[in-house]
Amino acid sequence: MTRELIIDIAAANRSGETAEIMRRYNDVFQHHDPSALDGLVAQDCVIENTTPAPDGARRVGRAACVELWSAIATGPGTRFDLEETYVAGDRATIRWRYWMADGNSLRGVNLMRVENGLIVEAMGYVKR
Repeated sequence: MTRELIIDIAAANRSGETAEIMRRYNDVFQHHDPSALDGLVAQDCVIENTTPAPDGARRVGRAACVELWSAIATGPGTRFDLEETYVAGDRATIRWRYWMADGNSLRGVNLMRVENGLIVEAMGYVKR
């Protein structure tokens, strides 16, 4: 039996680009420095936030998304531990643990989508 190996160069290139954008996005939270967000977020970006439960608030547009992520990135006494970033084409899944200033934590997942080199969609989910 012959096995066929198919390599999709276009998908591999998209995955590489998406991985780089996710690295830069994750750095915002790791370094508490939101200055890179304007160059990562599309004008028509949409966030479905983790709160309020059960569906989360919806943010639409670059300004609203950058404002939310900037506030999260610069929260005093907080940090994100990255558990895994998985990339496939224009999509990424980020697993994380968020440590609040009081020492409590939440585990969560962001489902991200990139288009034309910018983040266009982010959906956040948490375990309580």
